[in-house]
Amino acid sequence: MPLKNYGVLAATAVDRRREGATDTPHYQIHLRDAHGTDYRAAVNVQSQQAPSDLLYVVVDDFRHPLTAQLPDAGSGWTGLSSKPGTAGLDFIRGNLFDPAALRTLPPDLPGADNDLADLLDHYLQRAIADPAAAVYLIGQRFGPEPAVPDKVFGFLPGNGVHDIHMNQGNSGRFRSDDGVFQDGGLLIHLPADDRWVAVFLAFQTQAWHTDDVTGHALPGTPPRPTDPTGQDAPLRIVAAVVNPAGPAPEDETVTLLNTSADPADLTGWHLADRAGHRLALPAGPLAAGATLVVHGGNGFELGNHGGSITLLDPSGLKVHGVAYTARQAAAEGRTITF
Repeated sequence: MPLKNYGVLAATAVDRRREGATDTPHYQIHLRDAHGTDYRAAVNVQSQQAPSDLLYVVVDDFRHPLTAQLPDAGSGWTGLSSKPGTAGLDFIRGNLFDPAALRTLPPDLPGADNDLADLLDHYLQRAIADPAAAVYLIGQRFGPEPAVPDKVFGFLPGNGVHDIHMNQGNSGRFRSDDGVFQDGGLLIHLPADDRWVAVFLAFQTQAWHTDDVTGHALPGTPPRPTDPTGQDAPLRIVAAVVNPAGPAPEDETVTLLNTSADPADLTGWHLADRAGHRLALPAGPLAAGATLVVHGGNGFELGNHGGSITLLDPSGLKVHGVAYTARQAAAEGRTITF
């Protein structure tokens, strides 16, 4: 069964606590919403399955249509539907970040700036010091437990959010938690900078190609969409014109680049828009280092209010994906680069 109580907590960070590197440690965050309700966010920093170090990526300037779909700052807990077009996260389908950027960090080590708890501290300490900073934790709710004080911070009732990590492609006993558009994440809005910071976590045992309905790992697929060099995914989306100048129907375009040293055969490849509509690429070779401008149509549309573009290989597996915001799409005729 997928997560039972999936949603987003919008609150202000009050305190944090590190749990060291024993048992299955978490990075604990104390939060309070605008109504005075206290919450605890339990962020995994170590896996119960080997290899134990988590994968992480930080996007310091997160620009994605997701941010426009989040509830008001400080509004507390909001349930989310696990489907496209909502604030539900999907690391594979949502084009939130480049999976090739994922790295590992141990949970807690002596010294500064060398472990996952240090990394989380860097952002949470700033959020705690800035009352205007809005913190969003996406995951599964626990509680409220009216008669049970919180086990870490002591407030009553015990109440909070966990599973703030990828929640699909699991193995073993965690496979029952699989689902699509139910991944977790930590987002911080810094109003003084007009900037979003996003932190995404995953376990090394999780698969990066999953079934579109169940979220279970697809057998026989590679563990990651691309390796860190991108050598197994030569095609990349590098630009798009999503709001062409002039009256409708507009000529929306997507620009692809063959990054490899060899020609790439485009036969069977597709682009997909945010709604999942597919557009076939022209069959035939694309020379090494060459670009291709693909024109929209046949149901493939790039909305002006933010969207995503996904590149699928002949097997239908995601190879690359990008996203853009309504602000980026506002200017007519502008080419957005990725």
